[in-house]
Amino acid sequence: MAYVMDHSLDPKSALLKEVGEISNVEIFNNQVLVAIYIRPELTAGGIIITNNIRDEDKWQGKVGLVLKKGPTAFTHDWFKGQEINENDWAVFRPSDGWGLTINGQMCRILEDTVIRGRTQHPDAIY
Repeated sequence: MAYVMDHSLDPKSALLKEVGEISNVEIFNNQVLVAIYIRPELTAGGIIITNNIRDEDKWQGKVGLVLKKGPTAFTHDWFKGQEINENDWAVFRPSDGWGLTINGQMCRILEDTVIRGRTQHPDAIY
């Protein structure tokens, strides 16, 4: 069951702050670097999400904020003009990415072809 979460900060701004400086990270080819969205501990209705459940978002999260993409990401003709850009919320299958931690934040590197869509807000997908 998905919950609308209580965000004291905009989730995009909060995630970018947590990731911090990444100018020294370069992404190659058709790869896309996303920071995994981890739900806050409180829903808008006041339900507390335990740390154990929230930790599972690191491994099973299906939404991430696009931080960087390689020079050939989304350039192939089969995309027909569809594209994901930095600061977009990307939707993907968790097993399709290579998990890594950057500045203490869980991230994934995905090939452009395994990104399944985009959402306007990360709470829309679970």
